[in-house]
Amino acid sequence: MELIGSLFGSAAGYLLPFLFVLTIVVFFHELGHFLVARWCGVRVTAFSVGFGPELFGRNDRHGTRWKLSAIPLGGYVKFAGDENEASVPDNEALAAMSEEERAGAFQAKSVARRAAIVAAGPIANFILAIVIFSVLFGTLGRSDISARVDAVKPDSAAAEAGLAPGDLVVGIDGEPIQTFTDLQRIISFHAGQTLSMEVDRGGERVTLDVTPRREEITDRFGNVQSVGLLGVSRSASADDVITRHFGPVEAVGEGVKETWFVVTRTAGYLSRVVTGRESADQLGGPIRVAQISGQVATLGIAALINLTAVLSISIGLLNLLPIPMLDGGHLLFYAAEALRGKPLSERVQEYGFRVGIAIVLFLMVFATWNDMVRLTSL
Repeated sequence: MELIGSLFGSAAGYLLPFLFVLTIVVFFHELGHFLVARWCGVRVTAFSVGFGPELFGRNDRHGTRWKLSAIPLGGYVKFAGDENEASVPDNEALAAMSEEERAGAFQAKSVARRAAIVAAGPIANFILAIVIFSVLFGTLGRSDISARVDAVKPDSAAAEAGLAPGDLVVGIDGEPIQTFTDLQRIISFHAGQTLSMEVDRGGERVTLDVTPRREEITDRFGNVQSVGLLGVSRSASADDVITRHFGPVEAVGEGVKETWFVVTRTAGYLSRVVTGRESADQLGGPIRVAQISGQVATLGIAALINLTAVLSISIGLLNLLPIPMLDGGHLLFYAAEALRGKPLSERVQEYGFRVGIAIVLFLMVFATWNDMVRLTSL
């Protein structure tokens, strides 16, 4: 019984933070679709957080069914004229509609309006991330350590490049470096790539060529990641502590920069996976998200909210992939329609959705397999 209680407590410790994070991200994604659809005159028949059987819900005065469903792994907004949650057109239903009813159907709107409605979901994810980062920076500020080298590990990439204790890194490939976090982010992302590093060495500017080495690191929770490392430790001096406070406008600017950093890092990783320059073993699914949510929750509510922003960006980017069934796939079809002057044939769209389903299922299975491999290796 004690073992069962321990397992239940562990599962609850992961599940509750996971549901908190995912529900917020999914709700705002679907809210983006919903608001722009209503603005474009489209009748929304359902707004669901989750898939599968409805747990509870209510109808608003516009006839939209707002509901929470049993499978908390996504959500959907269903429009008039849709056959299913993936916005596949219901041609029979459309043909049977009156002229007034058809005016409120998603498929009756112009390409530009349909594209705006579809793109609004991922855009809402990015806006949510900017808002979260901005609030965190505006209320908590930002504390960090300067990018000063305290010690250099022998036979490391830093030692090979000629970095020395006391060096202050001020730039990499023309990009200014203000904190040790800035340095870590760039280095971890460029394993095996030669970078031009500018350092301040006793008041003199020195330029060094450094090639971070790919190594595996283990965080405080036991998670293993493969990243680029220099082989240096940061300064422990109080003089190198940097605390920054931001006004409302500055906080928003920092929020935009932080969001852009996560976008470029995530997109860069995915592009390198596709081109075979990076292993796909870092891709994770719901199990991984639940595990990380539980771990981050132990660090406090601010850390969990920060994770919500990062996950929101990831969901936004994932939905922009040009895969039928995802928002990016719909945008791809609308781009083809705009170029051709008419929609793609029903047959082509049907095959596209079938391929999209296969790709999405493969990605889900692959990500879940990665999750299980990680769990069994702990």
